[in-house]
Amino acid sequence: MTLIKDGYFSQTELAQLPGMPSRERLHEGPCVVIECAQQIPCDPCEAACHEGAIEIGDSIINLPKLDPSKCGGCGLCIAACPGQCLFVVDMTYSDTEGTVQFPYEFLPYPQKGDTVHGLNRGGDIVCDAEVLKVLHPKKFDHTAVITVSVPKEYAMEVRTIKIKGNHHG
Repeated sequence: MTLIKDGYFSQTELAQLPGMPSRERLHEGPCVVIECAQQIPCDPCEAACHEGAIEIGDSIINLPKLDPSKCGGCGLCIAACPGQCLFVVDMTYSDTEGTVQFPYEFLPYPQKGDTVHGLNRGGDIVCDAEVLKVLHPKKFDHTAVITVSVPKEYAMEVRTIKIKGNHHG
């Protein structure tokens, strides 16, 4: 299992999670991608979703299940997740680019318009990304939510960024 060996998921492991939307759904508009595989007592994502798209169920250790037909990609669940396992992907941003929203807890925050490095789950630089939005309201409890545009082929790979010339993030 790649998660245990390397600390991140393989594409095969991701496809087996109950929080993964189909590739077709991702091409219909923004949708949350839940990369949670740990059965631990946790359920803030379910409470954060006002549309009922995320369900934990009766046992608080259930993996979150996604009903992609209910998800509009608002991203309120992203900052609620203490494990930083939630991302919103939108493959409809443009003909060549998709967007990725993700949690970000490093300072300084990037600025809208910045070109940054897009990093994969293993921390490797995979592409350049443009910062489209930086949200960090008090209700997010010190977790910013960053939205970047990336080439479509990297939208399901980029999970954080590194500010160029910065040793963090």
